[in-house]
Amino acid sequence: MKKLARAFALTMTCALALPAFAQDKPVAGEVKEGSLKGKTLTFVSYGGIYQDGQAAALQEFVEKSGATLLNDGPTEIAKLKAQVDSGNVTWDVVDTADLPPYVHCGTLFQKLDFSKLDVSKIPPGQVGECSVPAMNYGVVLMYKNDTYKDNPPKNWQDFFDTEKFPGVRAIDGSGDPTGSLLEQAFKAAGGDPKAMTTDDIEKAIQKLRDLGPDTIYWKTGAESQQLAESGEADMIMMWTGRAMTAVKNGAQYTPVWQDWLVVMDQITIPVGVKDTDASYALINAYLGKRSQEILTEKTSYTPINTDAKPQVDEVTTSFLTSTPERIAQGYQQNIPFWVKNFDLAAEQWSALLSGN
Repeated sequence: MKKLARAFALTMTCALALPAFAQDKPVAGEVKEGSLKGKTLTFVSYGGIYQDGQAAALQEFVEKSGATLLNDGPTEIAKLKAQVDSGNVTWDVVDTADLPPYVHCGTLFQKLDFSKLDVSKIPPGQVGECSVPAMNYGVVLMYKNDTYKDNPPKNWQDFFDTEKFPGVRAIDGSGDPTGSLLEQAFKAAGGDPKAMTTDDIEKAIQKLRDLGPDTIYWKTGAESQQLAESGEADMIMMWTGRAMTAVKNGAQYTPVWQDWLVVMDQITIPVGVKDTDASYALINAYLGKRSQEILTEKTSYTPINTDAKPQVDEVTTSFLTSTPERIAQGYQQNIPFWVKNFDLAAEQWSALLSGN
């Protein structure tokens, strides 16, 4: 009887402990009241409407946790490396492009402890060892209506065809090479992106050079938006958020959705941050349903919480990338290839941008 009583007591103790244990499991979007009072966190991203939207999405986190949130940017891997190498890391959570967290996992970016994050609402296949998606979006080809009228470009092959579609091109030159753009360039050169080798990277770069000296390599999303609103370029490679805002502001451009380039900015924690738990708390709040709705409502970027139902207007809805039609039209880059050959691609991309 004594053994039975002890077993019963142990069972009851465990049963009573279960609710407390369950409460300790993080839930996306939730933050404990006053849990970070007196602490300061620096969130790094790419500025403009995107970072403004992220700040708005994190406002409830700031109010509830008591933390002070500073914003910095744009994200530059060289700056982050300098911080990590010096042991003086001042960036607590960093929004990066899609490839760096794979390339620098464990060296510049921490391998994530998923017991501290609720990733259950993130679409399958989007969580990396060192990152979670910041949002989903696309890079689209925007063409000027007056230039092409009844014969507009229909895909990236048309973007690279300067004989049939003359005009000034504008390309994302804000940072690292876009692998999917290079794959499209190689395809336009007659190659098969699925069979791409290291030698073919130069062929893709050459296809970009062949666009001519009047090609514009914009450095910020704001610059790409200005190019559209002023009508300075005939075709523009644009982030969907910037494209949407330009159209809302009266830019007379139309998106080409066939083979739009699928992109996910990544949320990461640098190696060597001073308060890792605070960084996790910020990210977990950011992943919440309402936070992601706010992000979409402010920026047009697609939420990464599958429960999110943002209230947006018709134009914004037309630029979201999560509908079955858009998913079917999207083009996914070969991430393993570009991770393996990142340094080579970055070297040749830098040479292109410097005019070499």
